[in-house]
Amino acid sequence: MKLLFDGRYIRTDHHDGISKFSARLVEKIETLAVAQGIRLSVLISDPRQAAQFPSHIQTHLISSPTSPREPWVAHQVNRLTPDVVFSPMQTMGSAGRRYRLVLTIHDLIYYAHPTPPSQFNFFIRLLWRLYHLSWWPQRFLLSKADAVVAVSATTKSLIVDNKLSRKPVHVVHNAADIARELHTPHQRDVSKRLVYMGSFMPYKNVDTLVHALAQLPDYELHLLSRIENKEQERLRALEPGAKLVFHNGCSEEDYAKALAGAHALLMASKDEGFGIPVVEAMAAGTPVVLSDIPIFREVAGPAGLLVENSPEGFVHGITALENPALWQQCSKAGVIQARTFSWQRSAQELVDVLIQVVRTKTSR
Repeated sequence: MKLLFDGRYIRTDHHDGISKFSARLVEKIETLAVAQGIRLSVLISDPRQAAQFPSHIQTHLISSPTSPREPWVAHQVNRLTPDVVFSPMQTMGSAGRRYRLVLTIHDLIYYAHPTPPSQFNFFIRLLWRLYHLSWWPQRFLLSKADAVVAVSATTKSLIVDNKLSRKPVHVVHNAADIARELHTPHQRDVSKRLVYMGSFMPYKNVDTLVHALAQLPDYELHLLSRIENKEQERLRALEPGAKLVFHNGCSEEDYAKALAGAHALLMASKDEGFGIPVVEAMAAGTPVVLSDIPIFREVAGPAGLLVENSPEGFVHGITALENPALWQQCSKAGVIQARTFSWQRSAQELVDVLIQVVRTKTSR
């Protein structure tokens, strides 16, 4: 099976969720390639992306996914004669394709929360808003695929419930990088440190966490992700008494250390496609206090401390973990739950989908 993996969403500075999803799956599929009879190569749109892979993985330079050429990108891909192409997004052009195509849906967040990410230029942000005004553009794109991948059972349910595709919908779970289990048999001698990892988009609802901290004067909230100065100032002004520590980005090593010494990881999201930080925290043996939404019920399972999405709800969850027995229970359960997600397992899930798609074509 000749597989082309669309690696054009892999960032060359630091990974976001889709970039990490792409890079890790390529890495793990490569380890399965010989045994599964796969000839893997990767589509890139920036020569620097090739440095993200071992030198023996072949890459092919084509146009950017944000290029005006994208609707007809299949004409570039056809020349490479793949059996199947996998894209970690749903927007890959398909006009004139001569191969099987599998597209990915990470979430449907922006239909309910339409503000586009700030890093995009004005034209992309405008298209983003127009795209999410109705379901039909999504249905149109997915109709061009032979199969659809969702990164969680929750997202798959939303695709089915909203009738977004008549094609088979499969789950290839997202996963996390932190494999080391930093869990210890006894509650750690932690400071009153709380951790948040994630963007500062409105649907992430970080304001609720800041308001909760104002009621917990002994605690600090460490916000690890990159943040614009204007947003940092806005959050500080919400509750001047809240102890907020902005890291504005951190290394993987510093992230692991922050989790290892934390009382809990907090997420107050109104929607999520998956919630990678939840898995990362659980793998480190750090309890997670989360808003009670379907995706967190799926990802955290019995390990999650799910609370009402309000400052009072988070105050209750955080202070409940001051009970050593509950902290220990959540910590141990988290380590077990985190083991259900791994990039190796996700790569095998994806390979199984791709083989099925190619065999379906062969049998017709």
